Amino acid sequence: MNPGYKIGKRYRIIRTLGEGGMANVYLAYDEVLDRKVSVKLLRLDLRDDPNTQRRFEREAMAATQLNDPHIVGVYDIGEDHGMQFMVMQYVEGTDLKAYIKKNFPIPLPQVVDIMEQVLSAVQTAHDHGIIHRDLKPQNILIDKNKNIKITDFGIAVAAYQDSLTQTNTLMGSVHYLSPEQARGSIATKQSDIYSLGIILYELLTGKVPFEGETAVSIALKHFKENIPSVRDFNREIPQSLENVVIKATAKDPSDRYKSAAAMAADLRTSLDPARKHEPRLEFNADDDGETKVIELPNHHEKQPQQDTKKQPQKKQEAIWHRYKKYIWAGIAIVALILAGSGGWWFFGRSVVMPDVDGQSAVKAEQTLHKHNLRVGNITRVYNSSIPKNHVVSSLPNGSDKTRVNSYVNLKVSQGIKQMTMADYVGSDYSEVASNLRAKGFRVEQVKVHSETVDPGQIMKQNYAKGKTVATASHTIRFKVSAGKTQIKIPDFKNQDVSVAQKFANEHHLQLTTQEKTSKTVATNHVIAQTPKAGSTLSRDDTLTVTVANSGNETKTTNIQINIPFDGNGGQRENRVQVYIKDAQHNLTMQYQDITINQETTINVPFTLRQGEMGAYRVVRNGRTIMSATNITA
Repeated sequence: MNPGYKIGKRYRIIRTLGEGGMANVYLAYDEVLDRKVSVKLLRLDLRDDPNTQRRFEREAMAATQLNDPHIVGVYDIGEDHGMQFMVMQYVEGTDLKAYIKKNFPIPLPQVVDIMEQVLSAVQTAHDHGIIHRDLKPQNILIDKNKNIKITDFGIAVAAYQDSLTQTNTLMGSVHYLSPEQARGSIATKQSDIYSLGIILYELLTGKVPFEGETAVSIALKHFKENIPSVRDFNREIPQSLENVVIKATAKDPSDRYKSAAAMAADLRTSLDPARKHEPRLEFNADDDGETKVIELPNHHEKQPQQDTKKQPQKKQEAIWHRYKKYIWAGIAIVALILAGSGGWWFFGRSVVMPDVDGQSAVKAEQTLHKHNLRVGNITRVYNSSIPKNHVVSSLPNGSDKTRVNSYVNLKVSQGIKQMTMADYVGSDYSEVASNLRAKGFRVEQVKVHSETVDPGQIMKQNYAKGKTVATASHTIRFKVSAGKTQIKIPDFKNQDVSVAQKFANEHHLQLTTQEKTSKTVATNHVIAQTPKAGSTLSRDDTLTVTVANSGNETKTTNIQINIPFDGNGGQRENRVQVYIKDAQHNLTMQYQDITINQETTINVPFTLRQGEMGAYRVVRNGRTIMSATNITA
């Protein structure tokens, strides 16, 4: 994935953070919420593999159920051009493996603090019925403030799942694998605790307890050999702290801590002086589950005549003793194959599909499990009536018949569809409203006149940029420009021109006059007007009137006056009055009163008689800023 590529129309790729067997992880920028995130993207070569898809969906489901300060949060999941992705919290730091390598030896109080954070996260997962199964330092992130975050629930499973979904697969990293997992048995909460014990061992010694040339050789050591003593590595480690390692990594799961919380409680006091002379914890040695052949007493030893007849039987017993391990292994493999396939005689039968609609995803999986069914594909959909992480519907539906051990596809609610509000001010209302309504929102507008904003443009929104809004409960309202205020023009005919001038001043119109000799209309009264009475004009438009004169010839000339804007002191507006002198006005008569917010040019008509000169004066915020006395026709 190249830098700059945008996933889900909002997550812009910055660079690669890591590559894995199932997915690749990228650092990305969330352009909607203005933050860095990490994006996990299912590899292209695996996107058509149903098992990988289920594992990816399982990770998403597991992570979205967990809300803990020490678990990496999941923000979003989706699909982009056929590629499944998951958006997670970005932790700026490194993984615990690299941290140990760089900072070893780590002070013992810090070791305890790190482990307490890890244990808190694991306890949260276990409380939700989720077993991680792949706990290792590479899946534990640490930031610059020594805060811990656990990630990668890709192979996590619900605690109640049995070997039917896990057999024949050795999951997790072998260096941190519990003995029962190495044998192929079901993983439990105690399996996670064993891995935590190995992580504690590595924090204390800087290395893992067992190494080997192959994964099999390392796995064998986990259930055959005792964990080396951390005190042999460092005598400064108190016995009470080593005892935590010993108990967590006991071969028998029943000897381990019953919970991560119990391990944390023991660890919390492990450096207390009161526990300084604590004896070393010991467990009784057992046979590690290995099959033993019990020698039975021979009741026929006094009958030597039968010994010759028993020789073939003894030979068979010798063969049995010699090859018993291989025989048992074969039996185990056959058993696993039968368990994996379920056996035609068992799984060929039908079962009534339980109704799981409305149940939480975890509860639904438990219900299906009780009916010998499995969870198939999980599709996450928005729903206003079904709570988040609860089942909307299933396929097959409740009461339908289906085969035992078959997969059931679930639609799981993502809750009410939500959106992060963008800044729509200045955008076209019709286009924005259409897009938002298509997403399910209710959209309303309030029209207001504006002298500066074009009609149809959004001026204000009721939810600010960055606000999270839901389709079902939020109405988005916009204040939309209706354009300039429309001014209805009255009939000025036969009225003195001063009436038209006053109207123009009050409504911020520019008045243009022209003269015409009339025998029927009094001097300085209006003969005609443009536009006609009843028409409308907008602010700063021009109203033209024809005024009667006494017969003395006059001429009209238009003068443009450029008025500068004064922004000193943070002023946003200037009030301007214009006074003119011509055949119809004198300098004591206000011609125009306007408010400006930028440099403005006005057009002023001067009506002048032969041999007369016109004048004007411009007052801005109470001070005369320009004048002229030599206007000629």
